[in-house]
Amino acid sequence: MGDGLDRLLEGRRLSPVQRRIARYLGDHLDEAIFLSSVELADRVGVSQPSVTRFAVGLGFAGYPELRQALRPLVVGDQVPPRANDLQTAIDVEIGNLRSVREGLADPSSVAELGAALAACEPLPVLGLRVSSGLATTFAYFARRIHPDVRLMVHGGSELADGLHAARRAGAGWLVAVVLPRYPAEAVAALGRARELGLRTAVITDRRDVPFEADVLLDAPVGERLVFDSHAAPLALAMVLVEAMADAAPLRTQARLEEYERMTDQGGVFVE
Repeated sequence: MGDGLDRLLEGRRLSPVQRRIARYLGDHLDEAIFLSSVELADRVGVSQPSVTRFAVGLGFAGYPELRQALRPLVVGDQVPPRANDLQTAIDVEIGNLRSVREGLADPSSVAELGAALAACEPLPVLGLRVSSGLATTFAYFARRIHPDVRLMVHGGSELADGLHAARRAGAGWLVAVVLPRYPAEAVAALGRARELGLRTAVITDRRDVPFEADVLLDAPVGERLVFDSHAAPLALAMVLVEAMADAAPLRTQARLEEYERMTDQGGVFVE
């Protein structure tokens, strides 16, 4: 082990699990400083909480703080320039994306939802106000692999009609994007959808939201700029499209090939 890591461990009584973590860090420090706690736990063959307890036992608030303390042992003592406000905002987004990544350590729940949505025809997609952009992006790509995606980005009677029409046509699910500030009309629409018998899958920013959903997909938003930024929710939405594609591979391949033929014949894109 490196001298710096030895100093951190000096005088500590480590459990057998903690010794395995310490040994891995010592043998693979140049790699370990770039791993998340979930990834490190997987490499060592221990649980993620064991990694957190190991870091706390060394006097750190958690594994990210321990990892930060270990980095100078690999990259040297150079102190990076202090980030400005705009760089800090991007750093927050990077952290949000890492949060989404760690939440996908077990992809089974997203895969299960993707299969349900792939089999749902038609598939209504809801997004009002600021959420309309992400809902539109999700629907745009979902239409490449799904035969009947119905986008609803306008409220009022048009939204009510859309929900009723989708349900009458056989829809069993509603995908909704509800990002802060949460529109009252979107929350009401979720309740109405469930009254109609639709199950709801909602992409939002956190678990403790003021509405109910059958499946909640949470990804933090960036809050360091004047307006929220949505890099993490967008990434999660695209993961959900991927899960839908994986659930129906033959249909996905056929539809994508058809789309490529259409765009080639129509000269849609510039080479």
